[in-house]
Amino acid sequence: MRTITVNPKSVARKWYLVDAADKSLGRVASEVARLLMGKHKAIYSPNVDTGDFVVVINAGKVAVTGNKMLKKEYFHHTGHIAGERWINFADLLAKNPTAPLEAAIWGMLPHSALGHKMAKKLKIYAGAEQPHAAQKLETYEIK
Repeated sequence: MRTITVNPKSVARKWYLVDAADKSLGRVASEVARLLMGKHKAIYSPNVDTGDFVVVINAGKVAVTGNKMLKKEYFHHTGHIAGERWINFADLLAKNPTAPLEAAIWGMLPHSALGHKMAKKLKIYAGAEQPHAAQKLETYEIK
């Protein structure tokens, strides 16, 4: 039996549509990251981007449990001295509805050049409207 090495040009990519409305943030992020990496395919290889394109709609309606709406905080630094900035989940969701889900998914992808390629296949929209009808999206249900 021969060992098959995956060639990036031979990977067949699909387009998936994921509805995040009233779904748990972590559950949606882990399933989307799995699709982006290609771990659901038999030809998965950790050094080749075998993943599919994912379109996430209703990202602004993602749910969190407990008191995370007010207690969960996101950090960024301005680059200046004493430039630490913190924003809680509710304020970030009001300011940019796609940012919490995007941050959660990026945290589950490899932090390398390959991870950046995977992240480029992710399209997130705050509402139900999306411009990717021509790609013949296949609905992916998150349990």
